[in-house]
Amino acid sequence: MPSRLDLRSLVRSASQLAGRDPLRRFARLAQESPELGAGATVQWSASAQERADGQGQPQIWLHLKAQAALPLTCQRCLEAVDTQLLVDRSFRFVASEQIAEEQDDEAQEDLLVFEGEFDLHQLLEDELLLALPLIARHASCPAEPALSVVDADFVSPSPGPASPFAVLASLKAGPTGKAG
Repeated sequence: MPSRLDLRSLVRSASQLAGRDPLRRFARLAQESPELGAGATVQWSASAQERADGQGQPQIWLHLKAQAALPLTCQRCLEAVDTQLLVDRSFRFVASEQIAEEQDDEAQEDLLVFEGEFDLHQLLEDELLLALPLIARHASCPAEPALSVVDADFVSPSPGPASPFAVLASLKAGPTGKAG
């Protein structure tokens, strides 16, 4: 996968870039599954085209697709769970950050600032990170989760002072112990 991509050349060639890369090439994504994801791969494709905007001005669009099965740790049972990450997004390139801010609310596609060369690898990794679930878990865990916690340093609290209401009740009872 090219880290630096000349978008205009890709548009002119009307070709599609595609590949299958090991997860270890995506350092930030690989951190999400450090021990489990050694054999995982990311399959991706990218194509660019030029489309006219509402005023007839040409704009570059990039369509990105990716998928990966990333083994994550289930937050219920703490076992590995294969999590499918899917990306299928279109991006429209604009001339400046100001234009992107102005058009962002009305645009259904994502807007990026055109800079000539483009880091496809970074965009792909960013999109895969955004596709991660907030909490990884099995639909139905293969084993019942262990719900007990043992901490060798934990000391049971001693019974605290009596409730203030119990103290008041004993005062009200008087020296004989009977409420009066």
